Amino acid sequence: MRTLPVAVIGAGPVGLAAAAHLARYRQPFVVLEAGSEAVSSIREWAHVRTFSPWRYMVDSASRQLLESTGWRTPDPEKLPTGGELIFEYLAPLSRLAAMAPHIRYRSRVVAVGRKDFDKVRTKGRDGQPFELRLESGEVVDARAVIDASGTWSRPNPAGSGGIAAAGEHEHADRIVYGIPDVLGRDRDRYAGQGVVVVGSGHSAFNVILDLLMLSDQASGTRITWLMRRDNVASVWGGGASDALEARGELGQRVKRAFEAGRIEVVTPFRVRRVSSDRAALLITGTAAVEERTIVADRLIVCTGFRPDVDMLKEIRLGLDPWLESPTALAPLIDPNEHSCGTVRPHGARELAHPEKDFYIAGMKSYGRAPTFLLATGYEQVRSIAAMLAGDIAAAERVELVLPETGVCGTDALAGASSCCGGPAPAEVDACCTDDATAKAAGKSGYLCNGEPVALLQVGRPK
Repeated sequence: MRTLPVAVIGAGPVGLAAAAHLARYRQPFVVLEAGSEAVSSIREWAHVRTFSPWRYMVDSASRQLLESTGWRTPDPEKLPTGGELIFEYLAPLSRLAAMAPHIRYRSRVVAVGRKDFDKVRTKGRDGQPFELRLESGEVVDARAVIDASGTWSRPNPAGSGGIAAAGEHEHADRIVYGIPDVLGRDRDRYAGQGVVVVGSGHSAFNVILDLLMLSDQASGTRITWLMRRDNVASVWGGGASDALEARGELGQRVKRAFEAGRIEVVTPFRVRRVSSDRAALLITGTAAVEERTIVADRLIVCTGFRPDVDMLKEIRLGLDPWLESPTALAPLIDPNEHSCGTVRPHGARELAHPEKDFYIAGMKSYGRAPTFLLATGYEQVRSIAAMLAGDIAAAERVELVLPETGVCGTDALAGASSCCGGPAPAEVDACCTDDATAKAAGKSGYLCNGEPVALLQVGRPK
């Protein structure tokens, strides 16, 4: 078993970081990437400028490998675009001598299991290698698996209940999920069109701001923003209280456009049906308690993503029943309970499954929770690589300080002092006084106004 590689699924930022940490521990590894090149999903949002600066975007082991070749870290305070993230960091990383021979492209994994053992069989299970079946039919044996395949290929639907709205699939040619490049390669698709955007996170902010710029350039471009939120004031984020200045300002820019009347906002709106009438796209749903139909040419859906676990049906997974994240991680990230937009440090222990030496890392590890930051994924795979190398002390020494959002509950705050009773004592791991009191009483945290946090902070477009 020790002679077999650790299989890393996905050559995205977290998958490459996992490989770098395994290389540092001199552990054999293979990276299986479905695309024809590394970080293929980021290439789809290469035009988007992240709100995290470079100092949060570069993994420690990857930096060491790159610097040994003369590479220099970009300005740590600069905000890279997705394209800059690829060309200045991830692409050079994937080409290193310590990495390139171990990355296999066009190697889509379609199934993972234990060799000769189905999910039911237990005795002797941990002594069997994993087998990863590729789309080509080839089987790759591995002693451990790190699934860092992400969630980009599984966007949430426009339908408000998590299920695609009636007619959503049938009108797929006029619907885009994620952040299209409306000012670049996709400009002709949206210029002079009536565009509806569904969603209320940072991906939606990016789309709205680009569409506003397009409307200044192309007359007839009309923007309608549909949100499920009952209270639009909860959307804008932490503003000046956000430790990531660009993240806070992103929400404030959209807020100013909304207050200036540049965007038609319909909220709360729950999409029920998508249909068409000649050239028009008809988006029908309930606005408050009344049915309403929005007429548009194009629909952009920015409602987040969810994990695809179809290939893991023969793996003994321990997943939270609603977040679809590892069971031990779920209480730390559950937006129904998690009160302050921050996540406590976690590593291999919290990411473990009943299947020994199998881990899900990166954005996929968060399941449907919308609070992932790229730095979180780097720390996850550092801990996992240490655990697989037998460095238990390093695996359990999880040290990660994430930038706070400046939001507690659903209030968009002008300052931390207004948050749920004021700031928490400095020595307490809490975002506000009420949160500290709740945790001291044994609860997971305090929800200001009794409402859950719903923030989008991810290692993809931010």
